[in-house]
Amino acid sequence: MPAEQILSNARLVTADRVFLGTLVLRDGVIADIAEGPSRLPQAQDLGGDFLLPGLVELHTDNLEKHMTPRPGVDWPSTSAVLSHDAQIIAAGITTVFDAVSIGDVNPKGNRMQKLPAMLEAISSASSAGLTRAEHRLHLRCELCHPDTLSVFRDLVQHPLVQLVSVMDHSPGQRQFVQESKYREYYMGKYHLTTLQMEEFIELQMANSRQYSTRYRAAIVEHCLDLGLAVASHDDATLAHVEESARYGMTIAEFPTTREAAQGSRQRGMKVLMGAPNIVRGGSHSGNVAAAELAEAGLLDILSSDYYPASLLQAAFLLAAQDHPCDLAQAVRMVTQAPARAAGLNDRGEIAPGLRADLVQARSRDGLPVVQQVWRQAKRVF
Repeated sequence: MPAEQILSNARLVTADRVFLGTLVLRDGVIADIAEGPSRLPQAQDLGGDFLLPGLVELHTDNLEKHMTPRPGVDWPSTSAVLSHDAQIIAAGITTVFDAVSIGDVNPKGNRMQKLPAMLEAISSASSAGLTRAEHRLHLRCELCHPDTLSVFRDLVQHPLVQLVSVMDHSPGQRQFVQESKYREYYMGKYHLTTLQMEEFIELQMANSRQYSTRYRAAIVEHCLDLGLAVASHDDATLAHVEESARYGMTIAEFPTTREAAQGSRQRGMKVLMGAPNIVRGGSHSGNVAAAELAEAGLLDILSSDYYPASLLQAAFLLAAQDHPCDLAQAVRMVTQAPARAAGLNDRGEIAPGLRADLVQARSRDGLPVVQQVWRQAKRVF
């Protein structure tokens, strides 16, 4: 990597505007920003493409799809991590919080058994310099599972853990206020018969009553003691929001109603919604649309959730649609806002002194196509 690089003739997407300009990169950070193209012969001409900060992803379960590419098929852990990493970096994501699930509600699943191997593979691949994105860990804690609290305590001390969320996916709760949606989702996902579904519902509701409140309090208290950011998940009512605020949570993941999103914002929480919700035009669970929250000025952060390429596409879609949101504002939702929410103040913005994590994207009929990616000024895609 050269000591100094000049990226010129690019539409720079800064925190507050888009303009044709030039960046100077030095020692892994942005050293200088100038308007207009550079005349220096060593400058790299980006041909008028967009140049934006590397995307920051707080919640993706994409790794699990690589660990288990088909039902009953377990893929070698390091190979799975590297395949996932390649997909992440190709989507323009330079910092990713890999969401690993504690508490498997799948009656046929083996998520819990695979957790140690998954965490070790992420850690060892990162330490060996094999990954191109920077990987951190997001512990997703399913409160209606008997083993969640003990496993959480075992894993939360891992040095890559920097974000924790708590959730209750039992029927009648939050994401699945409508039991019919719950049945439709889980019968399809886990291929359950009607009888198996009835037994599944009964077990989840019993576990929720027994563990959910107690585990939520214990996990959040432990996180706050460690200085970890904590997110709520699928809050649906003001009562849910008030509970999350009392616990000191700072991020509201996927609120299912406009009321919950507005209440979260009023209580100082950053509202995070799924980028696939923007791309697809609505929620697959029948909940509030992310575009509706953007229109109301209630959307702070986007997450790719289950589809990495959706993150950049959603930002460009938001800017193109009839919302009070230009491209600089939309890009903040996938760069600066998630970085700050996670306590990462050294990235997420094109500004002097910040990390040179960058994405060159070319727009084709409104679809952003990633051309190059740099992490700390090193080209990684």
